[in-house]
Amino acid sequence: MTFLAIDHVQIAMPAGREAEARGFYAGVLGLAEVEKPASLAGRGGCWFESGAIKVHLGVDSDFHAAAKAHPAFLVDDVAALERRATEAGATVKRDVALDGYDRIHVFDPFGNRIELMQRAAP
Repeated sequence: MTFLAIDHVQIAMPAGREAEARGFYAGVLGLAEVEKPASLAGRGGCWFESGAIKVHLGVDSDFHAAAKAHPAFLVDDVAALERRATEAGATVKRDVALDGYDRIHVFDPFGNRIELMQRAAP
């Protein structure tokens, strides 16, 4: 048996805050919202994609932000995303250097940590 790829990442969110999720994941990060299947739409939340990246925001009735656990997305312009996130009022933090990468952590409106990484120029 071989694992082939990650199909999607699910991130928890509180109920009724889909507009904030859209503002951050689509408006700040630039992911496109995709329609949830009808069989899942009644659960709330929203889904986003960009290329092979799929992020599902799912409602958790006992929501607690993931301040340590996080997805890390490889991007082509981490500085531009840092500016957009800062201008939008999102919390942005730099972390210790990681060889070969420029990286930041941004926090969604619910406090979930998202790592954005860009390969450093050789």
